[in-house]
Amino acid sequence: MSGQKLLIYGGTFDPPHIGHLNNLRAAMQAVRPDRVLVMPAGTPPHKLASETPAEWRYEMCGCFRQLGPQVAISRWEIDHEGPSYTVNTLEALHEEYPAAALYLSLGSDMLESFRRWYRWERILQLATLVVQSRADGDDASLRAAAEALAPAGGRVVFAKAPAVPCASHEIRAGTLPAETLRAVLPPPVPDLVRRHDLYGLGKVL
Repeated sequence: MSGQKLLIYGGTFDPPHIGHLNNLRAAMQAVRPDRVLVMPAGTPPHKLASETPAEWRYEMCGCFRQLGPQVAISRWEIDHEGPSYTVNTLEALHEEYPAAALYLSLGSDMLESFRRWYRWERILQLATLVVQSRADGDDASLRAAAEALAPAGGRVVFAKAPAVPCASHEIRAGTLPAETLRAVLPPPVPDLVRRHDLYGLGKVL
């Protein structure tokens, strides 16, 4: 991948929804990557382990392929034991693709807490951050957070994604009406939710 751009988009994706698709689409438009790796986490270090089996979350991530032929779903974090630290993933990708420019897609909330991440300085050495704004009016705070990373070599690209009034935890909690669920869950996610009766929504969708 000499001279090419590799965009990494990680998350628990429990389940992936239209907001995730919007964020990745915005990142792809900002970076114009040659290849995109969607990377469902095994055991995220910053939150409780997902109760949804990794294999099922990996299946649901097939929804991202609709964004283009350059999008692939990676099993790397799922297949590695222990917490899914971003820096470990990036170091492995840098070793595999030493000539590629790495880009890491983040939500705005993650940028503002970025300096609490494990070995965050090393992450900045390895990748350019691609940050989506998730709320109106947060541009000033995001710019300030990006500028705070500059002394450590931080490079930040901003991507504007449309806000979606839902979150994965709301879907799992079953608090959203059926019509909203059908609008925010892209194929093949509803079929997989029904097949595995995930989140108690098998009979709702």
